[in-house]
Amino acid sequence: MFILVNLKAYPCDPIEVATAARDVAEESDVRIAVSPQAADVARVSGTGVETWAQHVDPNGHGSHTGSTLAESVAESGAVGTLINHSEKRLKLADIDGSVRAAERAGLETCVCANNPAQIGAVAALGPDSVAVEPPELIGGDVSVATADPGIVEDAVAAAANVDESVDVYCGAGISSGEDVATAGELGATGILLASGVAKADDPRAALEDLVAPL
Repeated sequence: MFILVNLKAYPCDPIEVATAARDVAEESDVRIAVSPQAADVARVSGTGVETWAQHVDPNGHGSHTGSTLAESVAESGAVGTLINHSEKRLKLADIDGSVRAAERAGLETCVCANNPAQIGAVAALGPDSVAVEPPELIGGDVSVATADPGIVEDAVAAAANVDESVDVYCGAGISSGEDVATAGELGATGILLASGVAKADDPRAALEDLVAPL
């Protein structure tokens, strides 16, 4: 099971979370990554934790002021990137462009989508993984695996119907080890979460709870 902690733009200490994630990953032998703001990628990567960008744009080098260049986050130490998060929606053509840009820079890709139908569409673009995250559950206390397990199962089936090599992650509302275990039972091979760790009083304790059942 892969655990990807998205720090969004929360007012947390990215180094504290990254250090906790690195230590818990080493102690539990569970793959854990942290996805900080673009400006913090190098610092977070410097802790030794697996580091992902929150987004990359479709463009390459050139006149693209304000863009997040895949090559730049890779050079800063990122090894993967989220694409099309519910809070950073893209058109399908731009999702494809961002996946290609990430591939060019050697970044692993996870494309987010709202529902199983969208999961099938983005899986066809050839990312390494997809994540199903109903927007209404993002940032809440109820996980998608508990609120509507059928969405996770249908997302797994939708991706497999297109490309069996694409992993399916479960996002939205994940906050406990029980949520992680349930997601795995439904066929997910990873989870995305944010506030459950980034807003925790003790990020290390929150991470230890997440990996406890694994």
